[in-house]
Amino acid sequence: MTLAPEDMLCFALYSATQAMQQVYRPLLEPLGLTYPQYLVLTALWAEGAPMTVGGIGQRIGLDSSTLTPLLKRMEAAGLVQRRRNPDDERQVRVILTPEGAALKARAAHVPACVLERTGLNAADVARLRDAVNALSRQLRAQP
Repeated sequence: MTLAPEDMLCFALYSATQAMQQVYRPLLEPLGLTYPQYLVLTALWAEGAPMTVGGIGQRIGLDSSTLTPLLKRMEAAGLVQRRRNPDDERQVRVILTPEGAALKARAAHVPACVLERTGLNAADVARLRDAVNALSRQLRAQP
């Protein structure tokens, strides 16, 4: 059975991801952030403490080979610092700088703007998010 792209779930998810990133772009550009950088910062803001590179990667679904260059650029921009764990040199901890922490207040409007663009209410967005997360878990659980 062959499906046209518009009939495929994978294409619908891919298309929605692209559209969502287009919504974020003009909201994040004035802050000097890309969408992946925003995800890293939201993980750090939510944690409220230093996180390991691996912990950030698990939280936002990026492997360390993708995350490391991203964190290097964020460090060069003065948003985070990377430090080796003195108790385990293999582990790199990521710490918000004052500039990175201050962006939290400047980005506070982003979630509400994105919610408005969806045309959905908060409860519907939460249900959709939960369904997509359940789908992700199911797909990852299969060999």
